[in-house]
Amino acid sequence: MNERQTLAATITGTDAPGMAVQLMDAIASAGAEILDFEQVVVREQLILALLLGSLPEDVTGLTDKLAGTCARLGVTLHIREGVGDNPPRPKRVVVTLLGRPLLAEHVAAAARVISEHGGNIDRSRRLSRQPMTSIEFWVSHAEVADLRPALAQASAQAGFDVAVSPAGLARQGRRLVVMDVDSTLIRDEVIELLAAHAGREAEVAEVTAAAMRGEIDFATSLHQRVSKLAGLPASIFDEVRQAVRLTPGARTLVGTLQDLGFAVGLVSGGFIEVVGPLAAELGIEHVYANSLEVIDGVLTGRVSGPVVDRAAKAQKLREFAAAEGLPLSRTVAIGDGANDLDMLAAAGLGVAFNAKPAVRASADTSLNLPYLDAVLFLLGFSREEVVDAAAARELGPLLSQLPELKAHHKTAQG
Repeated sequence: MNERQTLAATITGTDAPGMAVQLMDAIASAGAEILDFEQVVVREQLILALLLGSLPEDVTGLTDKLAGTCARLGVTLHIREGVGDNPPRPKRVVVTLLGRPLLAEHVAAAARVISEHGGNIDRSRRLSRQPMTSIEFWVSHAEVADLRPALAQASAQAGFDVAVSPAGLARQGRRLVVMDVDSTLIRDEVIELLAAHAGREAEVAEVTAAAMRGEIDFATSLHQRVSKLAGLPASIFDEVRQAVRLTPGARTLVGTLQDLGFAVGLVSGGFIEVVGPLAAELGIEHVYANSLEVIDGVLTGRVSGPVVDRAAKAQKLREFAAAEGLPLSRTVAIGDGANDLDMLAAAGLGVAFNAKPAVRASADTSLNLPYLDAVLFLLGFSREEVVDAAAARELGPLLSQLPELKAHHKTAQG
């Protein structure tokens, strides 16, 4: 046999501790080279794929020894002889599927679209099981620009969420994540909470809904709504801040991004008087929002300074990225309304979160489940990694105190 001949071995069966050691010992006796090694265990069922090179002239001895080892371990061996390494995998993209539940018909719909566009699923892994199931496909021979719209249409029809991202270095390294606040980072619309104290919540909610649908210019709608707040005492900001409810998963998302060294920003059409303290509580440095005019401790019903409209949000995304030394390709924007459209378009990845139809249609990807930390799965992080990061975050302060506690204990013992 010439040097280019290779042996592909697939081993399946019930997993057990030490199995890899015995298999590698069998292969090592022939002096074979490991060209590829991929393994997955699903509910104790093992699938192990090997590609071996530098084979002996008589490969029978190696295959017999490997077969004997597999027989003793009670697993099945399939061998295929061939030539060369794995073929190149050009035009690689990552497709992430999310559902609660994620059904076989959802996966079939996605796989069908990938196949119809010439793509091949080379590998996959589960990212999470709770609070939703998310699966990541690594696909070759596909283009992001082709798959995104086709998968978006299929997912909307079948009822699951999907994201398509470039593979490779584009998926690695530090990023900037910028979020809208009202109905994204938090479950509330701050202006409606303020209006409730003025007894005009219904009037404000009606204008808000029209603006979010893109039916009214945002700046005009904001001035209309803010005018209904005239006469409220400035002390109302503290009350409203206490009433604000974070979206499920918001604290986990922000904390995990910060653990990773990612930059986080908030750009809001709401009000800095509420958004600012919220950002400080979460440790978010980049913040931009409208400001309400207050004279003699009373809201005048006017906005102080320029309105944070959709163009301003996109501009702030660019400014935050420049401040962090990051290109726009390494930014992620998350929002739900028409006022977020420019920001979503400018970002490397625009995520429509429980958004209006027009926003979902324009964004790179759409999340329709009520968990903000699902964004982490779109970035390629698994639930196990998120949980481990949270545990380390909680233990950090305790570990930092350990030397001091030990010294105190030693003094007490003395």
